[in-house]
Amino acid sequence: MFDHEDTTDPTTSSPRSRLYDYVDVPEPAPRGAARGQREFAALLGEFRRTAVLVPLDRETESPLTADFGGVRWIYAFSDEGALARFAVARGEGAREWVYQRWLGARLLDAAVPAVEVPCGVALDCADGEDGMLFPPVRGVVPDAVAVDVDGGAGDVR
Repeated sequence: MFDHEDTTDPTTSSPRSRLYDYVDVPEPAPRGAARGQREFAALLGEFRRTAVLVPLDRETESPLTADFGGVRWIYAFSDEGALARFAVARGEGAREWVYQRWLGARLLDAAVPAVEVPCGVALDCADGEDGMLFPPVRGVVPDAVAVDVDGGAGDVR
């Protein structure tokens, strides 16, 4: 049977199909890996634009680092409270901590390449799930020092 209901769009005065009602269906929210990539990209952008606290090694006065999993990690903290939690977790809460404020972009684009070994940034590492790692991969650090890029050809490994 045919339905002869008036399907004229009042804004254009032209006939309108019932299928037209489904054209503007909102796109579903991203799931899985795509959603995770978008969330990481947003966090990375925020980190790059933010000044963070970088504690200095007492002997060398260079950024404090640790080696884990074949990567050197530069410690960075979002505020003094996060740095204090780190100091207490290390059993060094009573000593004075010297630090500098660095823009996240400066850490990733200048400090990481200067290390000359695979290097990333560990943000608020004493805060469990609230901490964040920025690994030495394409899109986070310069391609010349990214571990997932072939240094000679610039191809993704």
